[in-house]
Amino acid sequence: MAERVLIAGCGGVGNALGARLLADGCEVWGIRRNVSALAAGIHPWPVDLTDPDSFRSPPTQFDYVFYTASADRRDESSYRAAYVGGLRDLLQALGAAGSPMKRVFFTSSTAVYGQRNGEWVDERSVTEPARFNGHILLEAESIVRALDFGVAVRLSGIYGPGRARLIRKVWTKEAQATDSWTNRIHVEDCGAVLHHLMRLDTPANLYLGSDDAPATTAEVVTWMSEQLGVAAPPTADAPSSNKRCRNTLLRDTGYQFVYPTFREGYAPIIKDFLQNPR
Repeated sequence: MAERVLIAGCGGVGNALGARLLADGCEVWGIRRNVSALAAGIHPWPVDLTDPDSFRSPPTQFDYVFYTASADRRDESSYRAAYVGGLRDLLQALGAAGSPMKRVFFTSSTAVYGQRNGEWVDERSVTEPARFNGHILLEAESIVRALDFGVAVRLSGIYGPGRARLIRKVWTKEAQATDSWTNRIHVEDCGAVLHHLMRLDTPANLYLGSDDAPATTAEVVTWMSEQLGVAAPPTADAPSSNKRCRNTLLRDTGYQFVYPTFREGYAPIIKDFLQNPR
């Protein structure tokens, strides 16, 4: 029998994961309000994660659960409803329905780190977030990591096709070259990382998901300007140096990035942008 997998909050990351699971022969279900945006082959479960009454009757029992939801708005109540309430209530509903749930994965964020002076961070680093979103994500992580079968994955800045905001800023000469560190992961690597961790016999309960090469904003936008054929952005001071994410634990599991640095990931996006600058 095919493994049954639920992706709750099946947006860009969920669809990237779902495509890999389908290729693996899994039966994949996706929760999102707009089910028409689910990738082909993913079965829709059209419920509202902030309304526990809407998912009291799961369509089947699930072997694996991926909680990849995001908040509708960037305010504290929306974050709490999406990340803590939705996660807790969904797990309770699935447990009550008898889902075996061999493994539960939660996509968190590197916003849980408060380091701002260029420090390297990993899974063992102190988490003292500066804003409410980081605190709420840590609370959600604790729900998953308290399970014997729970895994939290802290993703850095997600980019990929359709996310050309920084490219556009370089193109329109609005970008600035600062020495602040940036960390990112391509949306396809997000899906690939989650699929890879699902197939491990004994994964850790926490991983940091970020590519191989933290880079300063200056390094990224200067390279982009060269690819776009426009003038390099002017240098500017940054209010902080941010942090640098180390992915050693993830790499030690044998994972190899599809897009190991921003150059490999942004190159096809820039090529597409140049066909129709906007």
